[in-house]
Amino acid sequence: QVQLVESGGGLVQPGGSLRLSCAASGFIFGINTMAWYRQAPGKQRELVALITSGGSANYADSQKGRCTISRDNAKRTVYLQMNSLKPEDTAVYYCNVPRGYLPRDYWGQGTQVTVSS
Repeated sequence: QVQLVESGGGLVQPGGSLRLSCAASGFIFGINTMAWYRQAPGKQRELVALITSGGSANYADSQKGRCTISRDNAKRTVYLQMNSLKPEDTAVYYCNVPRGYLPRDYWGQGTQVTVSS
């Protein structure tokens, strides 16, 4: 079965950095677009970044210049490097594989990122 396991979240001070990882299994990783979403308390889940099978990346406007999405197909892992973190980046970050080659979206369990001094 499809599994997405996020890691790397935690508490970081404003201006700091974190790298999130998402280990994938149960599907052909290399042909699928992968994405990171986040959901802050009381807000809707929103796209942070996505990366295609070919390595092309797209970012939410709020993240451009501050984060980098990447993938290692050999390790079946997608990463999100986040820099210059702000308190408003505080959220649960979710790994996603969108419907396409798979019959539906799949989500990880999420990893909490808290930006606070």
